[in-house]
Amino acid sequence: MLSKRMQEALNAQVNAEFWSAYLYLSMSMHFESEGYKGIANWFAIQFKEEQDHATIFMNYINSMDGKVTLAPIDKVDTSWNSILHAYEETLRHEKVVTGLINNLYSIAVEENDYATQSMLKWFIDEQIEEEETARDYIDALKKIGDHGYGLYMFDKELAARVYTTPAPLANTAE
Repeated sequence: MLSKRMQEALNAQVNAEFWSAYLYLSMSMHFESEGYKGIANWFAIQFKEEQDHATIFMNYINSMDGKVTLAPIDKVDTSWNSILHAYEETLRHEKVVTGLINNLYSIAVEENDYATQSMLKWFIDEQIEEEETARDYIDALKKIGDHGYGLYMFDKELAARVYTTPAPLANTAE
């Protein structure tokens, strides 16, 4: 059974995950309109991942006899002045999400909620990967600069990214 505090914090995280999805969908649509189909693909997959993260949290709340409470999603930006800027915003945002996940874990520790601690370990590892990927792309984009061929190759590389169901959802699929 979840404490009231933990349930409220998890529901806030559901909203944060949907906001993240909305942000990445906006980024995808922006870069699609700019002709960067590969970068748009990368952000579209991020959109799907964030939706799945929200689903994992909702499934967990329900499995613990809690109640999922959905809230309105705040407005997101709709344009970025460069690809580098978008990935810098991605890293900044992922650091915020890492803080939110860490806060959830702290609450679980304070409340001796071992089940929630266990569930959150996957998200902690996921956030390490998310931040590392964003940093790697920022580094690559700084090296590429405004070189058209480099941006073309970067876009082509991201076009090859395919979506995979996150492990916590893959384990529940029948």
